[in-house]
Amino acid sequence: MKAVPYSRHAVFCALAAIGCAIDLATKHWVFAWLGMPRFDEFNVWWIWEPYFGLQTSTNQGALFGIGQGNVWLFATASFLAIVAIGYWLFIAGAARDWLLTVSLGVVMGGVLGNLHDRLGMWAVPDAPGQRFHAVRDWILFQWPPWTWPNFNIADSLLVTGGALLVLHALTHSVPEQGHARTASHQA
Repeated sequence: MKAVPYSRHAVFCALAAIGCAIDLATKHWVFAWLGMPRFDEFNVWWIWEPYFGLQTSTNQGALFGIGQGNVWLFATASFLAIVAIGYWLFIAGAARDWLLTVSLGVVMGGVLGNLHDRLGMWAVPDAPGQRFHAVRDWILFQWPPWTWPNFNIADSLLVTGGALLVLHALTHSVPEQGHARTASHQA
């Protein structure tokens, strides 16, 4: 089996690190500015009223708030995803494919950003030393009367990486190894 080029390691790590850094920086900035969630009309800073704005919220669950209170379950799933992605790319060799390397680098940035929050590695604004084990969300999108659950950059990275994985699945074929082995044994 051919080794994975070091350039793929660099691309993967850069995408994961930059994505995670942007996610954590924006969460820190918005929460420092708007504070912890208050669900009143004064907790929204509108960019395009009433469709798009900034509003802090926290999520102790997963996608759409599913599994509220199971922070450690989702943190464990994140650790397993980190190990599985690393194995698939660099031990099983999937990083030889550029699109897989890019999509999983983007996914890793999202996983790391939300894992940071789930582990309580962020301080509550105006309460030094107080830790909260929940993902910080701050992007508000709605089309009245419909409101999408608040999300963050990490969530956007996860969705983008997932979409790239679907694109990869639809556009790349897997070579049939069984036929290749049979042909080589017959020759």
